[in-house]
Amino acid sequence: MKNIVTILLLLILSTSAIAQEKSLRAYLSYSTFAVPGSDSYIETYLAIQGSSVVFVENEPGSYQAAIEVTMVFTQGDSIRNFAKYELKSPIVYDLEKTNFGIIDQQRFSLPDGDYNLELQIADINNPNVPAFSANETFQLDYPGKEVMISAIQLVESFEKTTTESVLSKNGFDLIPMVYAYYPESVRNLHFYTEIYNTPELFSETGKYIVTYFLESFESMNQMKDFFFRKRLDAKQVNILLNSIDITNLPSGNYNLVTEVRNQKNEVVTSNKVFLQRSNPKVQLNLVDLSSINVNNTFTMRISNADTLRENLLCLAPLSSEAERDYAFNLTKTNDLHVMRQFLYNFWQNRDYNEPEKAWQNYYQEVQKVNLAYKTQTKKGYASDRGRVYLKYGPPNQIVEVYSEPAAYPYEIWHYYTLGRQRNKRFVFATKDMVTNDFALIHSDAIGELSNYRWQLDVYKRTWDPNSIDETGPEDAFGNRAYDFYKNPR
Repeated sequence: MKNIVTILLLLILSTSAIAQEKSLRAYLSYSTFAVPGSDSYIETYLAIQGSSVVFVENEPGSYQAAIEVTMVFTQGDSIRNFAKYELKSPIVYDLEKTNFGIIDQQRFSLPDGDYNLELQIADINNPNVPAFSANETFQLDYPGKEVMISAIQLVESFEKTTTESVLSKNGFDLIPMVYAYYPESVRNLHFYTEIYNTPELFSETGKYIVTYFLESFESMNQMKDFFFRKRLDAKQVNILLNSIDITNLPSGNYNLVTEVRNQKNEVVTSNKVFLQRSNPKVQLNLVDLSSINVNNTFTMRISNADTLRENLLCLAPLSSEAERDYAFNLTKTNDLHVMRQFLYNFWQNRDYNEPEKAWQNYYQEVQKVNLAYKTQTKKGYASDRGRVYLKYGPPNQIVEVYSEPAAYPYEIWHYYTLGRQRNKRFVFATKDMVTNDFALIHSDAIGELSNYRWQLDVYKRTWDPNSIDETGPEDAFGNRAYDFYKNPR
């Protein structure tokens, strides 16, 4: 059965407010859901950092911020839904206490299809700064009779509904977790998802199994202490509102995965959502390496210590945070046997049946990027372009612009698909072609650096973003970066 793509985006939006010395910071995520017999809908979760906007005095001693928000949903040249509204902050009585999130949730009904979301936000109390706009594509795809899972909504807290509001779904009020980031102080991961049309497969009186677990974002290996299962009665709409204790979850990038399984324990459909955890006091026990027998494996043919060290370091683009730290620390030792065990275990975890073939295929790509993207101070695999190439493979299109008059040299890489993600881009720039060191300055891919003011970095060569007379570089003669970004060719 068809898997449904989780649509979860983290936008880090920033627009300078020079006169007020403010820099508006907003974060947007969104999830999609179906309504049997009606249109699907998208929920948007917006958070504005209070300290980044201007508060004005309403009454003596009380202050409030106001943000104008515009969301437009289009298909081609047609507008399918939109909203323009004023988002007001809570009233504060001390301007030193504005470091909180101004949270907003909206819901938009749309037929299934591919859409573009254009978001504009502006600080009403800071009119000298133009509205910031960002665009993102997403898909609604909920065929009526297939067993499917909605997007997975990360939830900060929840309680039973007493009065219906935009926060209410199926009897619960859900406060969205907009940031998908869990610091050490957060001990529980709450999530909500919906499962549709299970009677079509399991009959009206049937039962089925749902599994949910955390996996490493990089290796997609399940975290053995964070795997759960639940038996549900087949209904047109089942809800899954659960909590996972993440007290002992180490720092790193993860996916929360939900699966529907049939009586043969086969996965019928699944979905996942990305999250980040910071928990420096907990260390991941990768494996008891001493139990791994590397005799008669490909690692025994690597006898040079420096070669082994390089082989470990070049794994970084595919490694989790814990794996990178472990490998780096190993390279500081002279223990060839443990280095071989780590190398073999790394590839056995990714291809149990043919770990040597997986390593050889990867190492061929490492040699390519070492030739193409090496700099004066880095091996190719350690450069930003090399890391992206090794992690995601070759892009479908590359725009290389090295002599645009107003810009630093830049490249835009376009991937048609990245796993479950579609139409993702990476922007690299350098101040000096001699070094060949192109730094990643923006990507709209999950888990990557997101900087929707990336054009400012490209055009700082000739444009002063601190000038109050300038509104942006995009109207300057010959500037093509934004056009290349939206329409790679």
